[in-house]
Amino acid sequence: MFDFSNHRLPVADGVELAVSIGGSGTPVVLLHGFPQTRLMWRHVAPELARDHTVICPDLRGYGDSDKPSGDYSKRVMAADIVALVAALGFDRFAVAGHDRGAHVAIRAGLDHPAKVTHVASLDVLPMLDSWDILHGLNASVAFHLYLMAQPAPLPERMIAGAPDDFFGHFLDAWTNDPNAIPADVRAQYLKASRTAIPSIVADYRASAGIDLDHDRADRDAGRRLTMPVTVIQQDWGTALGFDAAALWKPWAADLEHRTVNAGHFMAEEDPALITSELRRLLSRGGR
Repeated sequence: MFDFSNHRLPVADGVELAVSIGGSGTPVVLLHGFPQTRLMWRHVAPELARDHTVICPDLRGYGDSDKPSGDYSKRVMAADIVALVAALGFDRFAVAGHDRGAHVAIRAGLDHPAKVTHVASLDVLPMLDSWDILHGLNASVAFHLYLMAQPAPLPERMIAGAPDDFFGHFLDAWTNDPNAIPADVRAQYLKASRTAIPSIVADYRASAGIDLDHDRADRDAGRRLTMPVTVIQQDWGTALGFDAAALWKPWAADLEHRTVNAGHFMAEEDPALITSELRRLLSRGGR
């Protein structure tokens, strides 16, 4: 995949993650979002691999990785990433995540501050704030959050009734550039999502339950990300009426917040910009 070497590596309880690895140097982990796979980093990863060991896994439950039943909390998914990096012989790593992967990256930084040197979050809000903001008319842009929060098996059955329509809706609605996801890549995303409906729903369902419990406990305890953090997102605040940067400040001691003109799939729409922002983050002194 994008001329990297491809592997399957065990992370926990017999679960294996599919991962593409390239380059050499300090490690950078790139985590994909929904409804995508590690293929979303096909433009950014080779550029970062000029200076870093770049590690691109499919998250638990997505793509070519295992899809066990059970716990899809971001805590478990973040522990997968820590175990994956350790299996590759690294003690510490930087991590950038988009969408669902951003939530995993943030949880990795909160739970494993001694392991994570830098965190980048692409186009999400802190999870607790998302639920506070995406209600009423604003919920129309995030109806899938409410659908997949419902008890099994209703959302799984509904999505399975028209999977390509469901997943394809987001690939179409969330991009500003229809050429950013070409037909062959789109087909791979749809195939991967079509075969992972239960685990994708489980990931989202966790974000309406146990993930909120973990985030609330951290907020109440005053825990925050202590490493350099960059948040890159669309101008959600103007569209939905809030200050996105202000929402992030309580979560990160060393925060840079960037608003960009690209659509949600920004690593595919403007990979040069995202590569530049990640390099900028990595140049900041980590611990």
